[in-house]
Amino acid sequence: MISRFASVLCAVSAAALTVPAMAQERPADLTELPAVPTTYEPAKTAWGDYDFTGIWPIENINTGHILFQRPAAYGDRQWVTDEEFERRLAAARGNDGSFSEATETGIGTAGTEGLEAWFQSTSFGKRTAMLVSPADGQLPALTPQAMELFKEGRSGWVPGQGYDWVSDFDSWDRCVSRGFPASMYPFRYNNGIRIFQSPGVMTIVLEMLGTRVAKIYDSKQAAQAARWSEPVEAWMGNSRGWWEGKTLVIETTNIVSGDSATRDSYERSASPLNMATQFTGTTTVPAFNTVPMSDQAMTVERLTMVGPDEIVHELTYSDPEVYTQPWTTRVSWSRDEDYQFFEYACHEGNYMPRDYISASRAQQARIAAGEEEAVTAENDDRSRFAQPFDHDPGTGPRPARGDL
Repeated sequence: MISRFASVLCAVSAAALTVPAMAQERPADLTELPAVPTTYEPAKTAWGDYDFTGIWPIENINTGHILFQRPAAYGDRQWVTDEEFERRLAAARGNDGSFSEATETGIGTAGTEGLEAWFQSTSFGKRTAMLVSPADGQLPALTPQAMELFKEGRSGWVPGQGYDWVSDFDSWDRCVSRGFPASMYPFRYNNGIRIFQSPGVMTIVLEMLGTRVAKIYDSKQAAQAARWSEPVEAWMGNSRGWWEGKTLVIETTNIVSGDSATRDSYERSASPLNMATQFTGTTTVPAFNTVPMSDQAMTVERLTMVGPDEIVHELTYSDPEVYTQPWTTRVSWSRDEDYQFFEYACHEGNYMPRDYISASRAQQARIAAGEEEAVTAENDDRSRFAQPFDHDPGTGPRPARGDL
């Protein structure tokens, strides 16, 4: 696993960032979200499909702290004001300024991360959040049965919870999967996305724990008819696509279903949104990687190239057994062909689950012997994962921790 610091040094193209024209202007009404523009004419592959091949990292969304859910300070707006945007730019300049020439020991790097230039190159830099629906910019409530499963869920992030076996960890803890659609959103490192195309197939390589292969069909009807039979599931699901004009639509079903409450590690699912999506929340908008997923879960993605160096990625997630209504995100991917992928060797040497189990069993023995205070949600520092810990600088200074 490449550290956050190493991913910045090794993976981000610094001074070579090009600044294309805005693909979509911010509207006068900041609560309005115009349709994705389709005026740009992308190049085509040798077999006639629009050519989306390239490297499209979403690291700048993470570094720039454009959050998944809309901060309360933005109210019902989809776009920031000029003043809020200037605060984002000032923070970006500070981030870029932290780079320096490498010393004799190899510490440091030339140039900048290019964060300020990225903010100015894409209209997404003026958006208030990734989530665009529901209109309030907040995830819909969980259904009552899903909330109960969430509360009973087990993972490495739940406060007051011990570790006695691998079923006490989620799929990300065990280097299995970030989950889907969780994997399509930025985390704190390894945010590379690379697209390969061949006749009838698009492959989406994710830098952290996942590769997606979507077969492309001649029509929506043909794609939906090719859905896997019900018992077959995969961590990235069954993705089938078709073209609607210049937009590639991908429907994904048959995602590994289940919950994190079960003690059967073979029946566990990955949370659709979790700590590994730059997402955290509260116990009413769940954190902790314990959101369940039913076999009705599905996504519809729309990928549209709006300029030579920008793809707009829209994703609608629906799971009627878990969320009370579908939710939709709209995120811009920026091309950076200098971004380098490195092997995400997460599982090799992953002693963490075994060490946590050994330490937790020893701790439980001390607690039983009266030698140590019992661990509760109140005295466990993992309770901090119920609070947002990313801060959008556009909203002003970071509030004190107790005010989050």
